Amino acid sequence: MIRLTEIKLPLDHEEGAILDAIAKKLGIAAEEVLSFNMFKRGYDARKKTKILLIYTLDVVVDNEAELLEKFANDPHVRETPDMEYKFVAKAPENLTERPVVIGFGPCGLFAALVLAQMGFKPIVLERGKEVRERTKDTFGFWRKRALNPESNVQFGEGGAGTFSDGKLYSQVKDPKHYGRKVIEEFVASGAPEEIRYVSKPHIGTFKLVTMIEKMRAKIIELGGEIRFSTRVDDIHMEDGQITGLTLSNGEEIKSRHVVLAVGHSARDTFEMLHERGVYMEAKPFSVGFRVEHKQSVIDEARFGPNAGNPILGAADYKLVHHCKNGRTVYSFCMCPGGTVVAATSEEGQVVTNGMSQYSRAERNANSAIVVGISPETDYPGDVLAGIRLQRELEKGAYVLGGENYDAPAQKIGDFLKGSDPSALGDVEPSFTPGIKLTDLSKALPDFAIEAIREAIPAFDKKIKGFADADGLLTGVETRTSSPVSIKRGKDYQSVNLKGFFPAGEGAGYAGGILSAGIDGIKVAEALALSMVEQAENA
Repeated sequence: MIRLTEIKLPLDHEEGAILDAIAKKLGIAAEEVLSFNMFKRGYDARKKTKILLIYTLDVVVDNEAELLEKFANDPHVRETPDMEYKFVAKAPENLTERPVVIGFGPCGLFAALVLAQMGFKPIVLERGKEVRERTKDTFGFWRKRALNPESNVQFGEGGAGTFSDGKLYSQVKDPKHYGRKVIEEFVASGAPEEIRYVSKPHIGTFKLVTMIEKMRAKIIELGGEIRFSTRVDDIHMEDGQITGLTLSNGEEIKSRHVVLAVGHSARDTFEMLHERGVYMEAKPFSVGFRVEHKQSVIDEARFGPNAGNPILGAADYKLVHHCKNGRTVYSFCMCPGGTVVAATSEEGQVVTNGMSQYSRAERNANSAIVVGISPETDYPGDVLAGIRLQRELEKGAYVLGGENYDAPAQKIGDFLKGSDPSALGDVEPSFTPGIKLTDLSKALPDFAIEAIREAIPAFDKKIKGFADADGLLTGVETRTSSPVSIKRGKDYQSVNLKGFFPAGEGAGYAGGILSAGIDGIKVAEALALSMVEQAENA
């Protein structure tokens, strides 16, 4: 097949326009195109009155070799790469142990799935509940303020990504096309076919729930074992080699091959690993607020007269501003047509996140507006200083919100002026359990407040209406990424604990569902090869 990129057509093009564009690009008659399929469809909305669709297409023709030679110097005409996933190993018959995967979010899910598909029959340990029970606990917290510290937005089957927008795109380099493996497994488990080709695919929470259940069933069918409500409380080591784990119920599991895929909020696990001497470093993360606008405002700002077009869907945005005080403010985890959700996993703390369903049909758009901070300048001290800062800010938000899990909030106009909170305007808050209007300048360090106050008017120049007085800020957003990085070598093993494979967001190697899934596959491959080598040398 031949892959064509940058095929641009008007938003309202006719059905046969794609075939005509292929023929024109290759200089052949339309009848010579045997078939084609869409690999990717994006759009260019810089000119709101003339939005273009941008296609990447895989084309089948008889004279493929001749055409590839003819267009050898054209970067937009290339042979379609082989993106089919190929397993790197097969479990040996003399395998004497089973690998263990700690955590069953996107990273642990794909690590376990690939290990199971290679015949290694992994044991998965997840501190939270299975996804439907976890969903009940999470909605119970949002509606009744009853927090279960082991079953919530952060902990449980599916990980934090289950209660998010379900975004499936990433900026990580992926030369081996692991991302395609992630997408194909999701489609096989019930995800919409369109995630194969839209430029910014997403799934939404409710679809993710049923998909995860099907993937779990596949792992079990292949010999894997999944234990819920099972927290790892300790690790065993001998001469720099991991040898096993102690679970929250007191049980011990022996294994010399363990994947750590706990996500960015497993603070007690990070503390335990630090105490045991596993090498880790403090890393930068970001803090800020969730901002809400009417989705119609964002649609109009991004798409103009084409707002509401079903191909374009609900508009998103990505914004960055470099401030006079040297800080950078940026939008993060933008959720079109979504809601702001309570995302704490510890009692007496308030944390926000964003979530959308597949339809993205809620009245508001929301995103995090956050400021980058670093251990060198903002939380010096030991490697766990970032965790302490997160807890301090989240406890402060709990107090500002009234100490009942309501979140502190303030209208954009009042926040920018530094004035006392006034009544809500035309943006209705989506956060549950509820909000308390208050002075958000008390929720973050002064440098962060200064930076966000400078950034919002700057963002308004790119997204008209962004700084409207009735827009709403809700605090705090502190878990943009892990505050620690658990260092690993080229073999994906901890730099000072052999057989221990730190992976995903919690270890500092991913940011989002797709990149976490990709990292889970990489680590599964490295672990499988290590176990094969060990068996061969036995």
